[in-house]
Amino acid sequence: MSIDIASYPTLALIETPEELRLLPKESLVKLCEELRQFLLNSVSRSSGHFASGLGAIELTVALHYVYKTPFDNLIWDVGHQAYPHKILTGRRDRIGTIRQKNGLHPFPWRAESEYDVLSVGHSSTSISAGLGMAVAAEYENKDRKTVCVIGDGAITAGMAFEAMNHAGDIHKDILVILNDNEMSISENVGALNNHLAQLLSGNLYTCLREGGKKVFSNIPSIKELLKKTEEHLKGMVIPSTMFEELGFNYIGPIDGHDVLTLVQTLKNMRELKGPQFLHIMTKKGKGYEPAEKDPISWHAVPKFDPATFSLPKNSNKQLTFSQIFGDWLCQEAADDPKLMAITPAMREGSGMVEFSKTYPKQYFDVAIAEQHAVTFAAGLAIGGYKPVVAIYSTFLQRAYDQVIHDVAIQKLPILFAIDRAGIVGADGQTHQGAFDLSFLRCLPDMVIMSPSDENECRQMLHTGYHYQDGPVAVRYPRGTGSGATLQPLAKIPIGKGLVRRQGKKIAILNFGTLLTEAIKAAELLNATVVDMRFVKPLDETLILEIAQTHKLLVTLEENAIMGGAGSGVNEFLLKAHHIMPIINLGLPDHYIPQGSQAEIQTELGLNAEGIIKSINNYYAK
Repeated sequence: MSIDIASYPTLALIETPEELRLLPKESLVKLCEELRQFLLNSVSRSSGHFASGLGAIELTVALHYVYKTPFDNLIWDVGHQAYPHKILTGRRDRIGTIRQKNGLHPFPWRAESEYDVLSVGHSSTSISAGLGMAVAAEYENKDRKTVCVIGDGAITAGMAFEAMNHAGDIHKDILVILNDNEMSISENVGALNNHLAQLLSGNLYTCLREGGKKVFSNIPSIKELLKKTEEHLKGMVIPSTMFEELGFNYIGPIDGHDVLTLVQTLKNMRELKGPQFLHIMTKKGKGYEPAEKDPISWHAVPKFDPATFSLPKNSNKQLTFSQIFGDWLCQEAADDPKLMAITPAMREGSGMVEFSKTYPKQYFDVAIAEQHAVTFAAGLAIGGYKPVVAIYSTFLQRAYDQVIHDVAIQKLPILFAIDRAGIVGADGQTHQGAFDLSFLRCLPDMVIMSPSDENECRQMLHTGYHYQDGPVAVRYPRGTGSGATLQPLAKIPIGKGLVRRQGKKIAILNFGTLLTEAIKAAELLNATVVDMRFVKPLDETLILEIAQTHKLLVTLEENAIMGGAGSGVNEFLLKAHHIMPIINLGLPDHYIPQGSQAEIQTELGLNAEGIIKSINNYYAK
């Protein structure tokens, strides 16, 4: 997206932060206005993360103005808010390609820019990585600074507090900025608080505090009095001393949309020693009224017309798998008060909005704390309740030990509803649901189901919920299915697959929603198609029967080939001493970049044409 100099006269002057730092401070307000408008126009044409970036405009400008990036380390947590950062760091003209195949990465990405010092995508990693960088910077001894920007949602994760606890203990020079847009302390934001923040971050206060500590260090009673007096004075105007208790010097909260106050406060804090914590108040969607009023709906947006002040209506009438799950959850809960639904901050994405309103006492959003979500479910199961953990495949990775130690070993009857399994599309490497079959399949007594359509998904959820002999996982993809007719809920037999098409010589063993592509290919090849349904336990009787009556087996899945469902078929046939040709189709041994689901499936040969090509290549050898 080339820039219109007439519309963005200040922004047009800036290709890099080095050029930004040449501007007079007075021009920063105008720059923020132009950057906000540029972001609005860009994302409305390209689609992408939106509200978070609008809320971080002033902070982004102030950070690059004060800190010597890329020499200084600037770390964004998750990275939804990093579009303005990309625009200011040499990627302005390519911002329209973000999240698209071969375009800019959706999040900060080390391989893309020297300004992206940490590749991100998952929450709450910034402070841990930043502390490591701060230690490295101290050894380097070149006065390199480290700043971590973390949102009020991301700081709910235990990992953030583990890092802060460590930072306070080893006392390295690091600045953590809490970008707070939800806590109910807006009344503390204003001229007095901004003035106080500058005062507390300035040299006079720091010298007095540190000088007083030195002078009275050998007089315990006075030293303790000074400490209590400082805490009391700060406590009158600062909402919490929690961060002080972790060893941080706390400043704020201040208005995160006052760029000049931010610049002055950051200049002061840049020179402070030890762990520093700056608390800023911002508004998601700042500057675009619909996004301010509904930041959740405007978090990630399709292409839209900014003049209409609304998002385009979804013309697809088919239910998504997330909606299928949400509707099933409500239906199941209507007959069972012991059902307890748990999500780690993914209520909207997992389709749980209606359930949370209808059954509030049976709904738990534990915030971005996947480990806690799983062990909390374990406790509920031990207490006689029936937990359902709704979680994205990529986030379940973060709770793997809890799945093993707290659930599987104890054979607790917990249902894992694994959303976004397989290729997710535009969010790229960090969000692909590529590994859940591999890391769950090796767990003893775990039942794993992979539905081929919406109706099968409902039946599997129902079956898994009523299974009492241990944990069950049902994994389903992002988006819609094939439009299958929904049947009344009924349990399906554990570990039994279905032959969907009878053919000759070639058999395609399908795991999941690629079934429609498998059938298309089979029609042209006159191949047999089996809807395996269960990844564990495998239908070994059916596999052996198919193997004995066909010349070639093809396994098909949206999971890493290594250790996936196809690997399970290979292992079984070897164990059964039945050696035959097998083609394993799935996700290859590299991280899958962004692109639409259809684009990636085509590129990896997981559509009908790709399946046929793989089979023809085998016979051509």
